[in-house]
Amino acid sequence: MLTWSASKQSPTRLNTMAKAKNSDSEDTSQLVDFETALAELETLVNQMESGDLSLDASLKAFERGIALTRQCQSALAEAELKIKVLTEDGELTEFTEEAAD
Repeated sequence: MLTWSASKQSPTRLNTMAKAKNSDSEDTSQLVDFETALAELETLVNQMESGDLSLDASLKAFERGIALTRQCQSALAEAELKIKVLTEDGELTEFTEEAAD
């Protein structure tokens, strides 16, 4: 049943928001660590490039690939933020071997 919210959003908009919320919870159940996500993504790419998947299987693989790509991008952005926090000035600098010594 659709209801009208106090913020006066349309019933269609509320239904869309509910669907989005449900799909977010489904995506979180499939979260894996960065290395596992990257390995699965490589496997999906190889399967899709082989041309052996049906259209339906290809679409599902593509959807999963997009989710994995977004997860990897998010993990990399989070790692970059942690590095910025750990550096004194908050600026990322080019790594050189002289600086490591």
